[in-house]
Amino acid sequence: MSAPPLESEHTHGPLIPLALAALGVVYGDIGTSPLYALRECFVGEHSLPISVPNVLGVLSLVFWSLTMVVSIKYLLFLMRADNDGEGGILALLALLGSRAANGNARRNGLLLVGLFGAALLYGDGVITPAISVLSAVEGLQVATAAFEPFILPISATILIGLFLVQRNGTAGIGAVFGPLMLLWFATIAWLGLHAILSQHPQQASVLSALNPMYAVEFFTRNGIKGLLTLGAVVLCVTGSEALYADMGHFGPRPIRLAWYGVAFPALLLNYFGQGALLLAEGEKIANPFYQLAPTWGLYPLVVLSTIATIIASQALISGAFSLTQQAVQLGYAPRFKIVHTSGTAVGQIYMPEINWALMVTCVILVMGFKSSSNLAGAYGIAVTGTMTVTSLLFYVLTRERWQWSVPKAGAVIAAFLLFDLSFLTANLPKVLDGGWFPLVVGLAVFSVLTTWKRGRGELAQRLAEGSLPIDLFLQDVAVQQPHRVEGTAIVMTSNPQGVPPVLLHHLKHNRTLHKRVVLLSIVSEKRPEVPADQRVAVTDLGQGFYRVVARFGFIETPRMTQILTACQTHGLTFDLMSTTFVLGRETLLPSGRSPMARWRKRLYGFLARNAPSASNYFEIPPNRVIELGVQIEL
Repeated sequence: MSAPPLESEHTHGPLIPLALAALGVVYGDIGTSPLYALRECFVGEHSLPISVPNVLGVLSLVFWSLTMVVSIKYLLFLMRADNDGEGGILALLALLGSRAANGNARRNGLLLVGLFGAALLYGDGVITPAISVLSAVEGLQVATAAFEPFILPISATILIGLFLVQRNGTAGIGAVFGPLMLLWFATIAWLGLHAILSQHPQQASVLSALNPMYAVEFFTRNGIKGLLTLGAVVLCVTGSEALYADMGHFGPRPIRLAWYGVAFPALLLNYFGQGALLLAEGEKIANPFYQLAPTWGLYPLVVLSTIATIIASQALISGAFSLTQQAVQLGYAPRFKIVHTSGTAVGQIYMPEINWALMVTCVILVMGFKSSSNLAGAYGIAVTGTMTVTSLLFYVLTRERWQWSVPKAGAVIAAFLLFDLSFLTANLPKVLDGGWFPLVVGLAVFSVLTTWKRGRGELAQRLAEGSLPIDLFLQDVAVQQPHRVEGTAIVMTSNPQGVPPVLLHHLKHNRTLHKRVVLLSIVSEKRPEVPADQRVAVTDLGQGFYRVVARFGFIETPRMTQILTACQTHGLTFDLMSTTFVLGRETLLPSGRSPMARWRKRLYGFLARNAPSASNYFEIPPNRVIELGVQIEL
């Protein structure tokens, strides 16, 4: 039995500034959950009666959920399961990917489960901006019912504006995220503390809910209805995956400091303050979060809440960009246009297609569900599904990489799954009330991920069948001696072995070769970043032929200028004005012998046709590119 490895502590910068930045980026989602989480337990459609045992029972569930899921599962355990400093479900999959792809049915099944968990994150990423902004703007209704007709238009306008500014990058607004979220946490902590201190001495103290027996008694007293209440309690831990996914940006220590020092105590004070208000006012409470505020502070609180939810939404949108980039690099998704919005920060990217898809979907959700309570019915399935999958993958990691014994690994994972599966079970009845939406999004994304991966494999096999060993090809060139023209041809190929079919196609029809021919393969590695000294490998094949293999991590975007510059250290220099890039353009026909289902073949063909060309994705000068088309049957 071995202990988990020491954490990867990359040099990110000073601890306190990083913790402040992490507060703004990582804890936006979970930090705005008090807007709606406790309300859904007592004021929602399937609400509980407001009584001392029920309030204390729910508060106890909130406390122990935050403690077990966030403080212990994610911050204590999962942050030690890093891939060269990077976290998140795809980074965890990359750690297990090479072993899962060995043909073993169980491991391949685990890989599919992991991909489905990653796909569910998109459902979470779509719902979070909608429910967060809508719940903040609904605070206007607490002041006066006259605002009710304007809630939806205001929410939709804020969301559209948020997506429109994405093209400018997050560097500018990111600098103020941390201080604003610090103000937010300080405000909600003060509101909660004031309510706790104002509690009448004859009322049951809400602080007694720290005793877990109140949670146990809550279930024994309420039965099935108590279990279903977990479907609302889970809202208090939404955003937990962000702690793990954003680990590479800040490092474990700043994220932990921000949680234990600010976010955790502020959230507990606010939830317990809402509980004290419910005990004091009972059925008079319609929105316990906003009714914590004094009358003079309501409008400022709505403004601050809206700002906080925009920050939470920004974090999820950026997360969707990063998740898509990782999926592309790991070979699970087609290429998307990536715009780097910062010349220094690698992670600051903008993906137009993903941005517009999220914007349209968020606006449709706001207009379709009409209230944050209705959206809360859709929220939870995606979160709990991803949390459960992460626990299962972590179990495999502890057994196979950390060499934990079955009892040790089983005990830890059983504790995690007790919460994960309870939350998931409680959310199953929500499927008909809107929970179907994130499932549909997850299934659609899952179909794309698996189809693209399978299609790439089948296409690579067909291309390999039409390839030639490089030695035979060079012998034939020496014998035939085709006409060689001035300049360099860079022939891009996904297979770093043999001769690419596009080169054979070119020689067959044009009967010429450039005096220097470079066979370039870009390989995605199952690690976040590749060191500069390992970026390219150059092999001189003779007769003016070279093979270049460029390697990139799954959070990096390959750029042709970067590759050509790296080649100079190996003595291979390029003049772009005398360099031609030869690319293959495959037309896929679904009439081949591939065992892929016909619908998958058609879907893969559609995705391939609509993906950005290699010249755009790799930023190749368009006036230096020639494309040769070939038809391939799958």
